[in-house]
Amino acid sequence: MTRASDHHSPIPPRAGVGLKPQHYRDILDGAPDIGWFEVHAENYMGAGGPPHAYLTAVRERYPLSLHGVGLSIGGSGPLDKDHLGRLRALIERYQPALFSEHLAWSSHDTVYLNDLLPLPYTEETLDLVCTHIDEVQETLHRQVLLENPSTYVAFAETSMREVDFLREVVQRTGCGLLLDVNNVFVQAINHGFDAAAYIDSFPAEHVAEIHLGGHDEDADDDGAPLLIDDHGREVADPVWALYARTLARAGPKPTLIEWDNDVPDWPTLFAEAKRADAVIADTRNRVAA
Repeated sequence: MTRASDHHSPIPPRAGVGLKPQHYRDILDGAPDIGWFEVHAENYMGAGGPPHAYLTAVRERYPLSLHGVGLSIGGSGPLDKDHLGRLRALIERYQPALFSEHLAWSSHDTVYLNDLLPLPYTEETLDLVCTHIDEVQETLHRQVLLENPSTYVAFAETSMREVDFLREVVQRTGCGLLLDVNNVFVQAINHGFDAAAYIDSFPAEHVAEIHLGGHDEDADDDGAPLLIDDHGREVADPVWALYARTLARAGPKPTLIEWDNDVPDWPTLFAEAKRADAVIADTRNRVAA
């Protein structure tokens, strides 16, 4: 097995997009001016084939971020050591600048659930998550970025705010944070809190990457608004406004446009990235003024 690169290229504070098979040729033939690409680790855990050939070619041209969806950081059982081993091999092969995972659980005993499920924010959960993050970072020999979730239910036993839970995880483990702004907006609508206040209290000094994505609008059984984080459309205007507020606090950060379902053509996705680049540039100009 050969490496795509012998060193990881740092990710600039620019917009990136998720690398999709339908865009391989647009990227390799057109060499678009984009900051970086992100891939889901689990999609590249096979030994070879066309996906690895294309990813190797893209990695030689652009910085890369690796995003995991299957570690089950919040699961009650031990981490899957085989999965961790595959992650380590993938990181050694592609040398991504960043690696991130979700604050969620997705497995129980030997059953893997194809979903990212929420956690109660308690001392017991905090101890469990920190233990798992320590194991991941020791195995991978690098810092993990932990992503705030989108949730649709709240736990009665929760004893601390999500932002306080994340801050404590960072302090105990030395991990970084991935701030998904759309997830904040989705939760704010679903659970009835102030999204701006959440952003204002988030430990922005530990944010190394930001995600933006689209959501679907629905209603619950009582007719109240219910947002679904589906990554299936353009970023909504209120999320763009929340993103600008985030950058005003955190400064320019690598920002991913997540569009994983009903993936559009390359020009449409690229236009979303350029919009994020414009917000980043505006933030930089405001700081310099």
